[in-house]
Amino acid sequence: MARPPRFDAQQFLDAAVRLAAAAGPAAVTMSAVAAEVGAPSGSVYHRFPGRTALLAEVWLRTVEGFQEGYFEAVEAGADARRAGCAAARHVVAWSRAHPLEAALLLYGAEDFGRADWSEAHLQRAEHGDRQVRAALAALATALGAEGPQATERVALAVVDLPLSLVRRHLRADDPLPAHAEDLAEECTAALLSSLPAGSASPPTRPATG
Repeated sequence: MARPPRFDAQQFLDAAVRLAAAAGPAAVTMSAVAAEVGAPSGSVYHRFPGRTALLAEVWLRTVEGFQEGYFEAVEAGADARRAGCAAARHVVAWSRAHPLEAALLLYGAEDFGRADWSEAHLQRAEHGDRQVRAALAALATALGAEGPQATERVALAVVDLPLSLVRRHLRADDPLPAHAEDLAEECTAALLSSLPAGSASPPTRPATG
């Protein structure tokens, strides 16, 4: 009977997240990840063909994990405004629960070598981007937002504002305060209060194919 592998891909990705959060994407090398886990370098290459693939998987796993919860938060509210507030709270709550991944997201996909990603990785990234755009468009419609200023207000309320709160503390290496979720929700509610909320129902998860 074959012995199960001692190391798996998730262990290496977890190690890469720790390295990136501590010292940036440049710190994520095949040898550094192997050393972090205590594995031979060949074990990393057995699961990832090279550093570019490793960086792509680190970024995409992190972003996709955040997005899944974000979509669930948008759908959880009893009405469109509550859905928007739930999305804002999720940004802060997820960052509190996943501080290393949140620190990683201070960077961008380009910092993780997107220019050299495989076509499969690029397609995954674009699929996630389309889902986010569709979710924001559906929320804007449910809120009765019409015109570029109103739709920009929605994006500011449910994405940019809570992210700015998180990033300010992360860059200062300060833990998120206990009131951060409440503050993000209050600010989001204030921004959305001027919209007519044309639909009482929250948006449903978009099917982007």
